[in-house]
Amino acid sequence: MKKETLKSESILLLVAVIWGLAFVAQRAGMEYVGPFTFNGIRFFLGALSLTPFLVTLRGRTRPSVSGRMEYTRTELLKNGLFASIFLFGGISFQQVGLVYTTAGKAGFITGLYVILVPILGMILKRNRTGLNTWIGAVLAATGMYLLSVTQDFTIAFGDFLELLCAFCFAAHVIIIDDLSNRFHTADLAFIQCVACSIISMAVALAFEIITLDGILMAAIPIFYGGVFSVGIAYTLQIYGQKNSHPSHAAIILSLESLFAALGGWIILNEIMSARSITGCALMMAGMLISQLLRNGDRKVSAIEIERGKGL
Repeated sequence: MKKETLKSESILLLVAVIWGLAFVAQRAGMEYVGPFTFNGIRFFLGALSLTPFLVTLRGRTRPSVSGRMEYTRTELLKNGLFASIFLFGGISFQQVGLVYTTAGKAGFITGLYVILVPILGMILKRNRTGLNTWIGAVLAATGMYLLSVTQDFTIAFGDFLELLCAFCFAAHVIIIDDLSNRFHTADLAFIQCVACSIISMAVALAFEIITLDGILMAAIPIFYGGVFSVGIAYTLQIYGQKNSHPSHAAIILSLESLFAALGGWIILNEIMSARSITGCALMMAGMLISQLLRNGDRKVSAIEIERGKGL
């Protein structure tokens, strides 16, 4: 392996660790604040952490893959807000779901969007879906059953919300895949962070009790979720993907689910049953198989593997 490739993929592994531990921070922070308060402040910090990107881009033309040069603020705002609807849905289902489920389970269920993206793309007639995706989907579905479905054949409420989160993130990836050809990813990310922060705080003001003491008690988890998960990890992801094969990058970044489970176990003392561990193993196998045999020339957008991060 080339030295540059090894360095890039080591950086991507660090990104996966940061995003995996973000699930732990999100769950820990909600001991003191509501889920929408957490997201509102978190994404405000995320927007601030992306400011250096925007300062660097200021005064430059922003060419797209299609060759189109500058775009107007109105175009950016309209398309960015449209993408924000799905991102807000994803982060909201994820954050509320974490009230009722563990960080580890949330990480694995959210990671299902890796498999849902090509399936939704096939439904929308955007791409063909190979055998590896279907094998991965069957394994992931089996794992989901073992992880979340009870003996009464009902799915745990928190796990169901995380599944809705995965669908929202999958739809968001498809939208971003189109928009990233027309707009710079830093511009899109900033618009989405601001929009998600405003909407989340509006919901929090309407339905949650917000106290300064609660925010201060949750300051470290919020700071981690906003600055590390968005600003630092976003920067490292872009740098790391420069010399990494797209399929390798996708596989490495999908390991965030594993780090979420490890973080939940070590930091939050979350214990999984043998049935749950088997389910997680099958889901991880499904996610990896869906990526391992993909076309090597497949494009991985700078925001495609967000996730979880909600950026």
